[in-house]
Amino acid sequence: MKFLLTVVLSCTWLCAADATHWVGTWGASPAPAYGDAAQMLSHKLLFSNQTIREIIHTSCGGTTVRVRLSNAYGREAVTIAAAHIALRGSESAIVPGSDHPLTFGGSSSITIPADALILSDPVSLEVPASSDVAISLFLPKPTTGAGIHYSAQQTSYVVSGDATGNPSLSGATTITSWVFLTGLDVTAPASAASIVAFGDSITDGARSTVDTNHRWPNILASRLLAQKKQNSFGVLDEGIGGNRLLHDPAPADIQFGVNALARFTRDVLGQPGVKYVIVLEGINDIGHPGQSAPLSEAVTAAEIIRALQQMIERAHENGIKIFGGTLTPFSGTTIPGYFTPEKEAKRRAVNDWIRSSHAFDGVIDFDKAVQDPAHPDQMLSKYDGGDHLHPGDAGYEAMGQAIDLSLFQ
Repeated sequence: MKFLLTVVLSCTWLCAADATHWVGTWGASPAPAYGDAAQMLSHKLLFSNQTIREIIHTSCGGTTVRVRLSNAYGREAVTIAAAHIALRGSESAIVPGSDHPLTFGGSSSITIPADALILSDPVSLEVPASSDVAISLFLPKPTTGAGIHYSAQQTSYVVSGDATGNPSLSGATTITSWVFLTGLDVTAPASAASIVAFGDSITDGARSTVDTNHRWPNILASRLLAQKKQNSFGVLDEGIGGNRLLHDPAPADIQFGVNALARFTRDVLGQPGVKYVIVLEGINDIGHPGQSAPLSEAVTAAEIIRALQQMIERAHENGIKIFGGTLTPFSGTTIPGYFTPEKEAKRRAVNDWIRSSHAFDGVIDFDKAVQDPAHPDQMLSKYDGGDHLHPGDAGYEAMGQAIDLSLFQ
């Protein structure tokens, strides 16, 4: 009888644990740190006895949250001596009464091994959809940033000492990178799911207005939220500026991140509750050789297609639906060496395959959403962010609006 009771209690506990369903409400992909300390200093990514208050923007909401902290690509363990989460008011200020300390296995501090990911304990906090959250980390020792998302398009704040619980950070310096912070999760109904937007700078929101959350994944999240009575989808922006499918960057461009096939496991398959992924990658594989990468790294359209096929297979074996985004126009780009007619032919060949192969579970025609109908190899001027490669706010709006929401069923 005692054995039976133990089994029943164990089963009850396991069932209760399984009932907790997490989805990501925000995410960011990390890139390696520069090997040169001067470069890290120039990016304001060397810390000592300082608090970083990092600002993020949610997609779906929830009443219980947890934070994902990453020492990705770090060369040594890093100690987080204190961490807090709160709703953000304005700038570095938090909403009164919303501050909560984070714990890790019940402890207020955590040492993260090199290249490891850790989760905070769950916190009861009412986090609205489409809201700003402040996550504050105290780094007591001299520390080199890791788990870095270099181009956040979002201002965060750095101040001396442990200010994790302070209502605001007076005299703070600012950075526009996220450091050691790669995700925020919320509990959600079992039917809820994460959508991962996986790509390069055009997914990352390059040339969108800083602090306005106007990347195309933000537009998608807003549309999904308006459509649903409940928070059914979290949208995670896992884009990295300069990223390529098939090659790592040179050391001077390490912020571009490791190749997309290598990071697919960490940034897509490793996300909580992921059910869908949108892939928009390949334009840098075409444009970078002869510009920021050697010509020896030039790839064919067929090689790009094979890389996309690998992602399709890996998504499907994990029960994830995967949608292909067509590559957007780049003729006339102001980036020297990035465009040639031969490179344009590759882009068109990749897009033709995305549209006609039926290899993806669906197609999102970003190319047609932003192209100039009179000059299909160019971006329409009202959508252009200024360099004829990256969209501006209006272009990202058009991209977000081009996504058929019926794909997410």
